[in-house]
Amino acid sequence: MTAFRKPAAAVLLLFLSALGAAQAQERAKQHQIAMIRPAGSLSLMSDTGLRNWRAFFEELRRLGDVEGQNLTVERYSGEGHPEGYPDLAREVVNRNPDVIVAITNPIALAVREATATIPIVWIGVEPIRLGFATSLARPGGNITGVSVQVDAGIWGKRLQLLKEAEPSISKVAFLTISTSYGLTVDLHETGEPLGISLTNVPLHESTQSEYQRVFADIAQRQPDGILVSDIGDLIPYRQLIVELVEKSRLPAMYPWRDYVEAGGLMAYEPAQGELGRRMADDVHDILNGARPGDIPIYQPTKFEFVINLKTAQALGLTIPPSLLALADEVIE
Repeated sequence: MTAFRKPAAAVLLLFLSALGAAQAQERAKQHQIAMIRPAGSLSLMSDTGLRNWRAFFEELRRLGDVEGQNLTVERYSGEGHPEGYPDLAREVVNRNPDVIVAITNPIALAVREATATIPIVWIGVEPIRLGFATSLARPGGNITGVSVQVDAGIWGKRLQLLKEAEPSISKVAFLTISTSYGLTVDLHETGEPLGISLTNVPLHESTQSEYQRVFADIAQRQPDGILVSDIGDLIPYRQLIVELVEKSRLPAMYPWRDYVEAGGLMAYEPAQGELGRRMADDVHDILNGARPGDIPIYQPTKFEFVINLKTAQALGLTIPPSLLALADEVIE
């Protein structure tokens, strides 16, 4: 009897040892995500970068996904050249990350073309029109994420706030990018109720020389104000945009607070912290086995209005008290 107990005990010990090793390996399992932005410094996508990415990484840490511990994050930039997005997308897909975070519609389109299997968490606009999802509640494919606009009415709201800041405005240049694949904005329908002629002024790519060219074009058009598109391609060059607007001496409405922090006049935006947290929740759920097609696409419900009073004073604008009262924050 004793002769059979020893081998049995040894087998049991080996089994328990292997089980413990397997459990430890599972606890230490590394996940890999890839983040792709259309332009700008990779440092913007970090816990010290833009507001939404600070919230993104803070939420991941809260959920137990910590970069440098159980999470590897690879960051990529398209350097503002849309023609290179497909090659960049294929390069990222070939590295086979667990999740790809695609920033803006053009990047998401390139990634979707490169893979139908790797989960994609995207931020942009109009997912149904672009074929990213069959419905917001149940996207159905390999893409989910955050839509930063509820509808085109947000542009009317932004233009209205700009008009209240400077009632004499009648001609506004809309700075956008020709490859944005963004929300369709009816310029006439948006500007006409306010008595404003809204003119599209598109960039061909998000590069410094192209911004210089477009602002020279804007100067020739002689508008009374500027409305800046919310497409993510522009955000890495927000400081340059603000400086060029400042040289033009024109009041401008921006889509994101980051522009106002860089010296822009005012912004009306979906609350960025919530956008970042929702994207992190999607990434975490996918890393833990959820299918992106089953995760509803988030649409913002909270918006924030920010005014830079110092910039207003530099422009010689007197912001009406009624408008200041509407602001969630006034930067002085």
